[in-house]
Amino acid sequence: MKNRETFSSRLGFVLVSAGCAVGIGNVWKFPYICGKFGGAAFILIYLLFLAILGFPILVCEFAVGRASRKSCAASFQALQAEGGNFHRYGPLGMAGNYLLMMFYTTVAGWMMCYFWKCLVGEFSAAMTTEQVASQFASLTASPWVMLFWAVLATAISFGICALGVVKGVERITKVMMLGLLGLIVVLAVHSLLLPGAMEGVKFYLVPNFRAMAEQGVGNVIFAAMSQAFFTLSLGIGSMAICGSYKEKSATLTGDALSVTMLDTFVALMAGLIIIPACFSFGIEPDAGPSLIFITLPNIFIQMAGGRIWGALFFLFMSFASVSTVVAVFENILACSMDLWKWGRGKAVAVNFVAIVVLSIPCVLGFNVLSGFQPLGPGSVILDLEDFLVSYNLLPLGSLVYLAFCIRRRGWGWENFLAEANTGRGLGFPKWLRGYMTWVLPVIVVVIYCKGYWDLFASKGTVYLLSWSAVAIAFLGLIGWIIFGRTTERR
Repeated sequence: MKNRETFSSRLGFVLVSAGCAVGIGNVWKFPYICGKFGGAAFILIYLLFLAILGFPILVCEFAVGRASRKSCAASFQALQAEGGNFHRYGPLGMAGNYLLMMFYTTVAGWMMCYFWKCLVGEFSAAMTTEQVASQFASLTASPWVMLFWAVLATAISFGICALGVVKGVERITKVMMLGLLGLIVVLAVHSLLLPGAMEGVKFYLVPNFRAMAEQGVGNVIFAAMSQAFFTLSLGIGSMAICGSYKEKSATLTGDALSVTMLDTFVALMAGLIIIPACFSFGIEPDAGPSLIFITLPNIFIQMAGGRIWGALFFLFMSFASVSTVVAVFENILACSMDLWKWGRGKAVAVNFVAIVVLSIPCVLGFNVLSGFQPLGPGSVILDLEDFLVSYNLLPLGSLVYLAFCIRRRGWGWENFLAEANTGRGLGFPKWLRGYMTWVLPVIVVVIYCKGYWDLFASKGTVYLLSWSAVAIAFLGLIGWIIFGRTTERR
């Protein structure tokens, strides 16, 4: 695109990129696993793996985006060497973005719904734990209510994207992210001042080597490795699209470091909101949606001013979810404009309808189609969609971006390094080449295979063997993309 927009400031680029990385899964998962696997000891391991796993691939994705000035649908084609096969990943990257939005818009709708419920006082101190839990059950049982909130989240996010990169995505995401950071500090301070909150802080932040031993040091290391790898939302071009709108006055390493630090800050601060509050009211912290939609509302109704604090918390969660949706929608729009030369208005209109239609299976999976349990008993369609993205396209897509920046038949190390170090600021270390060529790809593949094993080993031989065949197929496809040759004319 000849007149492609660029972010008006480095702050805008960093906040939009961080908005994409900061996800609601990070907020409800990180505090729990941190306390479970040894508190501060786990955090130190997590930070180490964040530096050696997520950070280098983040720079790769930023570099591919900025050098090509295109979305994942066209960036590989624009940069790859003669005979390269990496452009084959474009459709898979696009599919990853659509799959992510097929369920993430529903979850974003849940956050907005609960913000409204807290704001208008639907939760009260007179309610029992069962009555609070029934609010979420009632929400998921009603396809029309869920669809309303999902469509509202979709409409708001596409409305932001329709305004353009600078006037819409950058300007409004900056406001949301600054509001998110302000809210998270206020909420954390409030939680720390609750009676008995320090016990939660101790559980969360004090090194607990006994807990590490009980869980198994290997399990703790792998949990930290997995969380560090997935936290930055790498592999489907969401970060590359941010890079494609970045000017070249500054190097990419410093900005990637800022994004990583912001993402980590939000995750750590979320723990200071949730864990002390749980301990203050004698509730064991739990992982997953129940923590957000059942446990925390039960805590808020017991607090003085709980209606306000609950509304502020779900406003914070709404900002976290919508900022991610906006970034991914921008990637989808850019793919449409790159491939089919649509204008932004047409791309917004067509994709708004597409996302609404594609979101319906996730919505129906909790009620009308609840009998369909694709990943075993208790699973729903949302779990399948999340599995395809989180367990497959994110790790394997990250492997593609990494290989593209290393292999001569892709873009090549020298080209990657030159782009990453263009501008003023912190340079990307040349000595990482060997590590990124031989060690990091192996770690990514190990994380991918271990994820499958952890998910299906406990569900029986049939599930394990069936889905192992899927894993092998995905690995074969990615291997063909990375190592295969093409004779097509570019």
